[in-house]
Amino acid sequence: MKLKKNSIAVVIIFLAVAIILVNLWKSFELNEQQTITGRDNSTINNEQKSEEKTIKGVDLAEVQEGKIPPDFQLNTLNGNTVKLSDYRGKKVILNFWATWCPPCKAEMPHMQNFYEKNKENGIEILAVNLTSMDNGVEAIQEFKNSYGLTFTIPLDETGDLGIQYQAFTIPTSYIIDTNGVISKKIVGPMDEQTMEALISEIP
Repeated sequence: MKLKKNSIAVVIIFLAVAIILVNLWKSFELNEQQTITGRDNSTINNEQKSEEKTIKGVDLAEVQEGKIPPDFQLNTLNGNTVKLSDYRGKKVILNFWATWCPPCKAEMPHMQNFYEKNKENGIEILAVNLTSMDNGVEAIQEFKNSYGLTFTIPLDETGDLGIQYQAFTIPTSYIIDTNGVISKKIVGPMDEQTMEALISEIP
């Protein structure tokens, strides 16, 4: 019985020594790797964050107020092609939305009313649907018919434009003046009065 207890004690001591040696070896390898690369964990983390920004392809400077936004060309729900630069000389509300978005649903009647009152006054609405995140073209068409929308609905079928314009919370809208410059970025739904006020402030 005593011999058995001694054997168990020896095994426990052996395992403890093995664990200590493994931990020491891992610590040695980590220190050696850091020495070779000359980087600590914080540097690596910073590089990873930088790479993520590069992968996303988002340049904050491109869509700031006071800047001319990136031009784009998209197919519309009606099968036509539109370019943002073709609207130079008009005041534009560039809106990003999806059919499943409750705030977008709340905003659409205001947007349609505003458009009906102002479409003859050199004011346009481009309501870009985030099609790659939506429920298909049929759902978008049904939404359009249900809300009686008559303004232009370009389709962001790849999702690239939504990322480029930082439409991470929707609806997101850009108010663009007649010179093609971003006057204001609005995150969240607008009512008709807000649209009237924002448009009246720009040349």
